[in-house]
Amino acid sequence: MLFSTAFSMVALLAAEAAAHGAVTSYVIGSTTYPGYQGFSPASSPPTIQRQWPDYNPIMSVSDAKMLCNTGTSAALNATIEAGSTITAKWAQWTHQQGPVMVWMYKCAGTFKACDGKGKGWFKIDQTGMTAPPLTGTSWGTAIVYSKLAYTSTIPKALAPGNYLIRHELLALHQANTPQFYPECAQLTVTGSGTQTPSGSFLTSIPGYATSSDPGVMIDIYSSTATTYTPPGPAVWTGGASKRFEA
Repeated sequence: MLFSTAFSMVALLAAEAAAHGAVTSYVIGSTTYPGYQGFSPASSPPTIQRQWPDYNPIMSVSDAKMLCNTGTSAALNATIEAGSTITAKWAQWTHQQGPVMVWMYKCAGTFKACDGKGKGWFKIDQTGMTAPPLTGTSWGTAIVYSKLAYTSTIPKALAPGNYLIRHELLALHQANTPQFYPECAQLTVTGSGTQTPSGSFLTSIPGYATSSDPGVMIDIYSSTATTYTPPGPAVWTGGASKRFEA
């Protein structure tokens, strides 16, 4: 009986882990940059991705782990020209209700010294609910569910420099129990752009929303809403085209 109970608990934990997910690679042009894998990120090869510890969700929008899922400076960085696309890929993802948000942060200097703190984060892309109902599958996370990938365009007008890029999935499938899944990677942006966002486009992470934000705390099963607005500031495109699907 003890063995059976222990086995059941292990199976349950494995099932719960399998329901979660994280970005495990990035594609820029013809190059794939590996990220971390499963629950053994420390054994993964050098990567542009800031190390994350596991697939588990962050359960509070004010948690310090929201910044980069505890990730610190990565060993590598990728070069990307402004106006080009970057595709984040997931090894697994099982939720279809919730937004995808893609953020960037301009580093003042080297990546090693870039901690992502302060009011410097801005969105370059997001997909919330594109058609009702809230319980349907017309959501950004449904794209990740079906493709295990999400492609965004680096705004063509963005000024060159070192940046963090942060992909965030917000799973809303449990009533009033938001689950956040963020990962960060290091990009050196090139090109002839001269612009950087300012004002209301900028925010801190954590800090871009409160726990009572309707884009965060929502019961998709009882709400009568027919629209949904992802939490945080508006998307800054800098004159670039909007996203397309991977």
